[in-house]
Amino acid sequence: MCMNGLDSTIVNPALLTIAGDFGEPVSAANTVEVAFLVALAVALPVAGWLGDRLGVKKVFLGSLAVFTAASAACGLAQDLPALVLARVVQGVAGGLLTPVGMTLLFRAFPPHERMKLSKVLIVPTALMPALGPPLGGFLTEHLSWHWLFFVNVPIGAAAVLTGVVGLREHKEDAEGFDLTGFLLATPALGLLTYALGFGPTHGWGAPSVLVCGPLGLALLAAGCVHLLRAQTPLLRLRLLADRVFASATVLALVTSAGLMGVLFAFPLLYQAALGASALDAGLSVFPEALGLMLASQVADRLMPRLGPRWLAVPALVLATAVFGALAVPGVAEHTWAVRALMFCVGLVLGTAVLTVQIAGFADVPPPAMGQAMALFTIVRTLGGALGIAATAAVISAWGGSGTHDAAPGPYRAAIAVTAGLVALGALCALRMPKEAPAPPPFDDEPEGEEMPAAA
Repeated sequence: MCMNGLDSTIVNPALLTIAGDFGEPVSAANTVEVAFLVALAVALPVAGWLGDRLGVKKVFLGSLAVFTAASAACGLAQDLPALVLARVVQGVAGGLLTPVGMTLLFRAFPPHERMKLSKVLIVPTALMPALGPPLGGFLTEHLSWHWLFFVNVPIGAAAVLTGVVGLREHKEDAEGFDLTGFLLATPALGLLTYALGFGPTHGWGAPSVLVCGPLGLALLAAGCVHLLRAQTPLLRLRLLADRVFASATVLALVTSAGLMGVLFAFPLLYQAALGASALDAGLSVFPEALGLMLASQVADRLMPRLGPRWLAVPALVLATAVFGALAVPGVAEHTWAVRALMFCVGLVLGTAVLTVQIAGFADVPPPAMGQAMALFTIVRTLGGALGIAATAAVISAWGGSGTHDAAPGPYRAAIAVTAGLVALGALCALRMPKEAPAPPPFDDEPEGEEMPAAA
């Protein structure tokens, strides 16, 4: 799961170098990243069903093994088509890896103990994507871009061996496979991710984007109608009838959009407007990772006292202010101001994200956990793609050229948009419950022993 989170952002600083090595334009090299995201999105809808049908341990370790092998193939690629193909395989495995792995974790802990997961969940879901740009810039600058993928191989092999010994298998009574839902939802997510990925670089008026975007939306609408009516849907959209889970899912959409948008736009501001190198731009967001680590400690201690609503809402209000400060003229020119603000981004937004994720699944029954996690992951992934696409569209509309010595205005406008997305999340967080998940009554009573009736 950590490797999957890291690979979603680690390649970005190396795209220019990859394009040069293969003699391709940068727009073609961008296919390396878009192929991974499209393949990941395509695999997400079937993750819950496969985990229930085949067993979460088997699917998780199988996906991890394929992901590791595909990483080696990426590092050994001799041309761009081979690299893109290996990234597609890597993305499919990654699309199964995260929701199934999260299902394993959430089934292992009852709701009132899941705050203990905050120290674990922060690493693959938020810390690794934040570490991707600086690590990618460092490896590309001091070794080669091939090591962006080779670094996964020993870690993945060790994780597979550990999982074979340490994980327990769990299956649910999976119903028949929803072929119609698969044929609607899978291409819908793939086409939308493709349009969002290529729109900023190829132009929103490009023929492929004009076809894929509307077609993806049409298939998504048809898929939602089918999934709501089907007796055994591929994805149980009816889980969104639970107010808390629905609120958490919407929050995942907007906070992921805000975070991925600012991680995309701010390094561009640093490079294009201020003349920094790719490594410097990646390091500019590194303090966010430190804030995320502290957030796991803060959320663990404060949520039992304050409850999900009154921890998430103030955190998101503060995050809105921090995002807005990053867009203020003159702030980005001061290195220590940037580092302090990025640390605060990780601290306050990380606290909100962890709180929402833990509280959102409190009322989801264990048999539905795989389906709920797949749905939540799909929405969060699309949110990140939407955030990047929105900020890229703002930069393009305001005349951002992407070259050194460019005007900083378009990039600051894009960061202001991410602040608006986080502010929207603060409003959504008002629907979260006031109380933290409590342990079940008489949890410590010996099994089979009845409590005396109250007088």
